[in-house]
Amino acid sequence: MAVVKLVLAYDGTGFRGWARQPGRRTVQGVLEEALGRVLRRVPPLSVAGRTDAGVHARGQVVSFPAADGDDPDRILRAVNGMLSPEVVVRAATTMPVGFDARRSASAREYRYRIDLGPVPDPFTARFVWHRPGRLALGPMRGAAGHLIGTHDFASFCRAPEAGGTVRELREVAVSRSGDRVEVASRADAFCHQMVRSLVGTLVAVGEGRIEPDAIPGILAARDRAAAGPVAPPHGLTLERVAYGRRR
Repeated sequence: MAVVKLVLAYDGTGFRGWARQPGRRTVQGVLEEALGRVLRRVPPLSVAGRTDAGVHARGQVVSFPAADGDDPDRILRAVNGMLSPEVVVRAATTMPVGFDARRSASAREYRYRIDLGPVPDPFTARFVWHRPGRLALGPMRGAAGHLIGTHDFASFCRAPEAGGTVRELREVAVSRSGDRVEVASRADAFCHQMVRSLVGTLVAVGEGRIEPDAIPGILAARDRAAAGPVAPPHGLTLERVAYGRRR
């Protein structure tokens, strides 16, 4: 059976995260409702990244088994007619048998945005963490270098129900343009709250509260209390999911 693949973008502000929850408004919940109206059935969805409450996406990927008559172009137009601009299907395609949005992914890429300006910008405030004042980027980059590679990230994750906390973090890049600091992260997968914990710790390094060379010890501690605070959710966006050969 072929598979329908959807690439989604959404503003996570008004949602309690991706995953369906009774009595809570979630991205999965509104998407399933829309698909049910379009397809006359609610298909089982596989998702590449289960974003938390308040987290956004520019390149989230969802897949479900196709049925006879499922037209990706029609799905795109109909779902966008119901859910945009809060949730948008950016692309809809038919994929070969065996494709799965979660299991077939080779990497996820997130970007966290921080505004260092003196006052918040009302036109971007929903998507950036307004944290006025200086951050020292050199120490932050030094700390980021210690994080790259395969490690047990238990100090940076909420305790998982299954799957462990060992991840391969392939990139952590800290950049600045004007008052905007961005932290880009790429890994095979991320555990719960990992990116926000990494960012919170890097910010603590940039503030001088944690030394860059303390990162190996924080990793070795495997204790959430050893790392910095968790950064707010609204600064985080799932930018892209990669498939196929690892890059």
